[in-house]
Amino acid sequence: MLRKGCWRLRAQLSFLHRSFQVSKSGHRNLVSCIDPSMGLNEEQKAFQKVAFNFAAQEMAPNMAEWDQKELFPVEMMQKAAQLGFGGVYVRTDVGGSGLSRLDTSIIFEALATGCTSTTAYISIHNMCVWMIDTFGNEEQRHRFCPPLCTMKKFASFCLTEPGSGSDAASLLTSAKQQGDHYILNGSKAFISGAGESDIYIVMCRTGGPGHKGISCIIVEKGTPGLSFGKKEKKVGWNSHPTRAVIFEDCAVPVANRIGNEGQGFIIAMKGLNGGRINIASCSVGAAHASVILARDYLNTRKQFGVPLASNQVGWNSHPTRAVIFEDCAVPVANRIGNEGQGFIIAMKGLNGGRINIASCSLGAAHASVILARDYLNTRKQFGVPLASNQHLQFKLADMATRLVASRLIIRSAAVALQEEREDAVALCSMAKLFATDECFAICNQALQMHGGYGYLKDYAVQQYVRDSRVHQIIEGSNEVMRMLISQNLLQI
Repeated sequence: MLRKGCWRLRAQLSFLHRSFQVSKSGHRNLVSCIDPSMGLNEEQKAFQKVAFNFAAQEMAPNMAEWDQKELFPVEMMQKAAQLGFGGVYVRTDVGGSGLSRLDTSIIFEALATGCTSTTAYISIHNMCVWMIDTFGNEEQRHRFCPPLCTMKKFASFCLTEPGSGSDAASLLTSAKQQGDHYILNGSKAFISGAGESDIYIVMCRTGGPGHKGISCIIVEKGTPGLSFGKKEKKVGWNSHPTRAVIFEDCAVPVANRIGNEGQGFIIAMKGLNGGRINIASCSVGAAHASVILARDYLNTRKQFGVPLASNQVGWNSHPTRAVIFEDCAVPVANRIGNEGQGFIIAMKGLNGGRINIASCSLGAAHASVILARDYLNTRKQFGVPLASNQHLQFKLADMATRLVASRLIIRSAAVALQEEREDAVALCSMAKLFATDECFAICNQALQMHGGYGYLKDYAVQQYVRDSRVHQIIEGSNEVMRMLISQNLLQI
């Protein structure tokens, strides 16, 4: 089914630009309001089309398989590099395409419609090549950049450590100079491409504390003392591996240092400025593809005898599999209630079901608040526990407040249902709507507080996020809950 969906996306993307054309009546099609070529010059439209076509033909058909089997698609990326996507904003004399940051954003947005995870890695690789091209000397540029631009070799960016995420200036990985080599000791965490990449752009401490003591060194795969941790099990981004990168008396030539000693933090920050635009562009590409899929689903899927596109609400449950009846003989004695009474039975069951599913969201949110509280008390950044950060304190307070409010509305609805009050249906709908929305937001915020760790399957918070998301859909979607509440208010 996922495979079929990917082929469908491929077809959609192949005809994407045609759907933006002006109709014979002179009016632009409805989808034109999200036309990604709007405002671009002809050259930009041309390479955007190349990227869209590549995404549709080479990436989208394989996206599900790469995700499910956790495959690193080397051959596809090397094909992308043949189109210039291995060094998009790298200078041409070392094999790059020499395009602008805006051009780069356009390309990554288009590629992400085919596979967001793989495009994210390609964007990280590009950032690494740009750092060598911009801050390396001529020997380094001509030695490292050409094979990276062709993606015959792959690159990874190594900044984050187990004890330093946002507080990058407190990193501990050391590089002590001995003769014409640096001896590296330490480890890096959450490194995309680790184990598969050939080149590692490593930020390490060559001097004293603080950002001025950090330098940037290239470590090549196969260097003695370089090793990798286990492949992390992630919620997403499964088409490229994430591992720890470990240095144990790892001797690297001084000639592999990029820039001057003490310049590493500046190099990293300048790289990340572009990297943030790149990763944001990947998100836009994913969102664009999702809008196309949602639009087509609404036009084809019917409820109440009409396409969902003709209605402001959708009543979309999320079944695991279809249940099929073909000449299925069932005893009349198995009928519950009288003939014609089924809809009433179903609706009365769902009133309680909505309280039940809201309660499940409540439990997930409660556990997530506890996990977030404990994590904030133990995790340190900038030398102090995260719990001492007032912004995070306020976030936690908001989470706790929304949690208790959700609990109260659920319990109020449960009492109303038990007492068979006239407002029970509306209150059950309110409880389901409010609690599932708020509790998912609580779980999601708890994951955000965990930083990169929250995205690993080793940490329970990610499962609360994944498992509570569907609660906004099942037992009647939250859009339907709004419909039921408004009908009660308007007496319609």
